[in-house]
Amino acid sequence: MKTRIKICGLTREEDVDAAVAAGADAIGFVFYPPSPRYVAPQRAAELARRIPPFVDVVGLFVNEAPEGVRAACEALPINVLQFHGDEDAAYCHQFARPYLRAARVRPGLDLVEFAGSFPDARGLLLDAFVDGYGGGGHVFDWTLIPPDLPGYVVLSGGLDAGNVGDAIRRVRPVAVDVSSGVEASKGIKDHSKIAAFVAAVRKADESI
Repeated sequence: MKTRIKICGLTREEDVDAAVAAGADAIGFVFYPPSPRYVAPQRAAELARRIPPFVDVVGLFVNEAPEGVRAACEALPINVLQFHGDEDAAYCHQFARPYLRAARVRPGLDLVEFAGSFPDARGLLLDAFVDGYGGGGHVFDWTLIPPDLPGYVVLSGGLDAGNVGDAIRRVRPVAVDVSSGVEASKGIKDHSKIAAFVAAVRKADESI
């Protein structure tokens, strides 16, 4: 099965173009103002116009007021919502759009129970636990992922071209999500790293 690839935290036209050209399946925009990768919905709408059909647009939110999520959905064609804060199932469900629920993986977190709390989520995005929100470019212990975890798994957290192949072979996620692993600096993507990341994913797919 082809592992789907999301490149997240894009802020520039040339980076969107590079991700699309490399073969990304989804482009992620961060609507969390404290993040250095934040873009306003109006700016994201400009960038999204460069994204061709059948490449998903993903909006990432952290404890955003519902009206803020709706405003972003009105500003640009978001296909999938991604929630990284303390949102519960009722919050996530209210927008009537497919969504991913992020879990900050750490010892003691029951991922099966967590997944069961979001039965209508399109998938569970597994990220590293750090202070604040987002994985901070850190890899978490993949052995903490239970084999009986229900639903689709999207793997995130410190992935790059050097480790994503091993991650795919060990975890077998439906998709991988990368941000810092393809950056020159925060919010600025390195086009050669994007191409190398996509190539590493495809090579891993061929080996399975």
